[in-house]
Amino acid sequence: MSHDADVVVAGGGPVGLMLACELALADVTVVVLERLTEVDTTIKAGAINSPSAEAFYRRGMLPDLVEVQSAALEKFSSFLRQRQAAGASGVKPPPKFAGHFAGIMLRGDLLDESDPDFGDTGPAGDVGLIPQEALERLLAARAARLGVELRRGVTLTGFDADEDGVTVHTSDGTLHTGWLVGCDGGRSTVRRLAGFPFPGTDPEITGHQAIVELTGAEALGAGWNWTDTGTYVHGPMPGRILTVEFDGPPADREAPVTAEELQTALRRVSGVPDVTVTKVLSATRFTDNARQVPDYRRGRVLLAGDAAHVHSPFGGQGVNLGIGDAMNLGWKLAATVKGWAPEGLLDTYTAERHPIGAWVLEWTRAQVALMRPESHARALRTVISELAGTADATTFFAKKISGVWQRYDLPGGHPLTGASAPDLELSDGTRLGGRLQGGGGLLLDLADDPGLREHAAGYGGRVRVHTAACPGRPGLRALLVRPDGCTAWAADNGDTPAGLDAALRRWFGAPDGAAA
Repeated sequence: MSHDADVVVAGGGPVGLMLACELALADVTVVVLERLTEVDTTIKAGAINSPSAEAFYRRGMLPDLVEVQSAALEKFSSFLRQRQAAGASGVKPPPKFAGHFAGIMLRGDLLDESDPDFGDTGPAGDVGLIPQEALERLLAARAARLGVELRRGVTLTGFDADEDGVTVHTSDGTLHTGWLVGCDGGRSTVRRLAGFPFPGTDPEITGHQAIVELTGAEALGAGWNWTDTGTYVHGPMPGRILTVEFDGPPADREAPVTAEELQTALRRVSGVPDVTVTKVLSATRFTDNARQVPDYRRGRVLLAGDAAHVHSPFGGQGVNLGIGDAMNLGWKLAATVKGWAPEGLLDTYTAERHPIGAWVLEWTRAQVALMRPESHARALRTVISELAGTADATTFFAKKISGVWQRYDLPGGHPLTGASAPDLELSDGTRLGGRLQGGGGLLLDLADDPGLREHAAGYGGRVRVHTAACPGRPGLRALLVRPDGCTAWAADNGDTPAGLDAALRRWFGAPDGAAA
């Protein structure tokens, strides 16, 4: 079968676009199908975590993200000024923010930043407040520069898959491709048509999030508030509201969200009878439906992002989980398309990403339980709030929320193996993160050892070798870094290079001219 594209990606949100960019870096032809004709402006995630920030940094996107974050910070400052001007009581800048768990704020001044899990992220550690809409625009522009074909206003209507490829049927015609990846959200058409099972727990809440124009807002509490009828949030940007009611899922999630619906929910949960929604700028409904496919692949059809797992938005894990999926899958699928993938490489996508997705589902379920407006949950919330006021608990929660705890279970005994590669500052004035922009593997020789470098001979464009010292980590001898930034192998001074050849073959196949 001749292919119109090596890979078709269904869904042009941040996850689908990130995946397309990763594939294009490896010279894989990609077509992205997106049913919307423009970037989705609906209010969604407002921040990215450490693994996402590192991923974007490693692809050269950090300067753009810094600009986006500066604009977001200005909106937060504007919200405080508006509250002060309206005469709201108790308005003051919050302490240094370290995240929240079920709306329980974590104080950054209690954070133990000496914890080794927070180390070596480099400049990526300074970026976090990135709204999803802005991220999608940046990724769409990057995808265009990389030659990705993004077809907007096109809906996937069906497909036929066999061992040779996939025929994709759309509202605009038919495409023949080698692989199909569903990045088409929580109600994924690809997932449904491919027959992926989707076990999990049913929703019990109705949530609304919106940017609106309000009158009577000075009577609302800023930040997170718990009442006898649910939870509401006001801020941290002008007009932003969020409500959570524990009376079951909405009757119709597809119906347009109206000003009356938002106003009714806000009045009911806040107990403020005169707060009035005069205009809706952006609004969405959500639930705590929590489900995950057992395997992210069925033959030549794969899933990533919300197509593979859904959960409530509490803790802001959703877009980050999807970006992690895209980074993990992109280079592995590209290797498969290009024909150099070692046996079983594509199967490691599910093996590595499914446990992290399962953790996120449990993390969000725990937050829903803690937010319930009943006496047992209130008592537990009091206990957790007291714990969160300690340095140990703040550090624990912040590590979980930020994602710095994430690592893959890889062979090898070095502490860095399976973890995100540290952004080492090298003696030649570069940093490790900057050397990953091309998307390939990297063997970093920190000991100027020709014998070590010889192990990577024959890997051509699959693994680049760079030699430089690292004054900040003098005991570290070498690192093998996968294209997604994961440390595949590491050694300290005095160690032998045992395991390096096995790691190279495991992730990058046999060297040129050698038997597979």
